[in-house]
Amino acid sequence: MGNLTFQYDPVGDILTIQTCPSYAEQETEELEDEVVARLNPESGNIETLEILFFSKRVEQ
Repeated sequence: MGNLTFQYDPVGDILTIQTCPSYAEQETEELEDEVVARLNPESGNIETLEILFFSKRVEQ
């Protein structure tokens, strides 16, 4: 696994956690609680997580 990078988009209120930059071939799967995973198309490993409505989660 590569280094983790974290990026927060205050306009979209999305926290992105990545092991590598996103690319077109990644498969997207919506997980529970408004979390989106981007998967490696060959291994199925999660390479990116997008946590939607992040600030509301931190407030709780």
